[in-house]
Parts: sequence; C-alpha cells; structure tokens
Amino acid sequence: MTLRILIVDDHEVVRLGLRALLENHPDFTVVDEAGTAREALQKALIHQPDVVVMDIRLPGRSGIDTCQDIVERLPKTKVIMLTSYAEDELLFDAITAGACGYVLKQIGSDDLIRAIEAVGRGEALLDPAVTQRVFERVREAARQETAAAFSDLTEQELRVLAQVSEGKTNREIAQVLYLGEGTIRNYVSSILSKLGLTNRAEAAAYAVQHNLKEYLRSTIGE
Repeated sequence: MTLRILIVDDHEVVRLGLRALLENHPDFTVVDEAGTAREALQKALIHQPDVVVMDIRLPGRSGIDTCQDIVERLPKTKVIMLTSYAEDELLFDAITAGACGYVLKQIGSDDLIRAIEAVGRGEALLDPAVTQRVFERVREAARQETAAAFSDLTEQELRVLAQVSEGKTNREIAQVLYLGEGTIRNYVSSILSKLGLTNRAEAAAYAVQHNLKEYLRSTIGE
C-alpha cells in the first residue's frame, strides 16, 4: 500500500530534503508541499493525504492548530509533528490536537521513515527523546488525581479509611489504632460525609479505586 504524504515546513530547503528522502521510498508518494498553516489546510483538503509531516512552528497559525484543523476535517489523515523543540508543553499540545506522531528533526532518516510507516499503519509514535517525559507527566497526573481524592481527609481519617478498606469492624480498627470504638465510629461518619458516600462498602471501594495504600506510603510512610 502506497502512503500519500503532504510535507509542511516553512523552510524550502527542509521541504526539498524531506521530499528527496521520502520519494526514494517505494511505498511513499509526496502529493504536495506547503509552507504555511493556511496552505497546509488547503492542500490537505485537496489531496486528503494519508500522512501529513508537519513542522510545529509555522507562519500565521501554529502547526498544532493546523494539526487540529486537519484531523477534525480529515479524520483518516494522520499527522506527524516534526520539530526542533523537545518542549513539554508543545508535546502535550500536539497530542491533544490529535497528532499521531511527534519526532525531533534530529531524527535519523531511517527512523523518520519507520515513524511514517508506523503512523501509516495506525500506530502512535513518539521520539525516544520525549517518551520519558510523557510517562513522567502521566505519573504526575495520576499522583495529583490520587492526592485530590483524599485532600479533605486528615491523616487519622486516612488511617481509618485504610482499615475500613480491609473490611475491619469499628472494634477491630479501634484495637489497631489504639482508639475508642466510639471515636472510630465518629471518624467513619466524618469520612463518609467528606467523600459523599453512604456506607462502608462504598468507602472501601473508593479507597481501592484511588490507591489509598500507595498514597499512604508516599505521603506518611505507611
């Protein structure tokens, strides 16, 4: 299957170099080139390419905005952002805009060809130089989501909730935490109220769903 490719870059020398490289591949056809965001959208709509290889910085509108326009108008067209910049915000903006690939211009010729082939097969691809940043951002987002889930609870309420999640009764929790049974009962009521839950089973499920045990280990060492 031949992949039809549109090249978008504001530097003519870059476009010519990319065309020469890609047209040497037996399964690639470069249908056109564009040097601005406006041209990119116009030519994408005309040719409806399989893949658009696009610089992230363009005159007028950015490549990210243009990527979003193309993906919205041509959902079958895949966009690879080709950039000199390994900036976190640009990376995540490109992903949000619908880009299927994000590679740095320092990439080798063979790696770029493999990236286009992968995206043409429907795969998503990130340059190895930025992949670690994606994982770090995902992990940080997960940590923030977990922290937000328990932000209204005190440390003692967190400890009580952890015991509830293990199916312990108020009496058993009182023995573990060296507190009175009535005190535990009050803590449980407070936890349910703060989390908007109605019973212990819901509280236990909430604790598991939001990884309470891991949160306790990372925050108060338990």
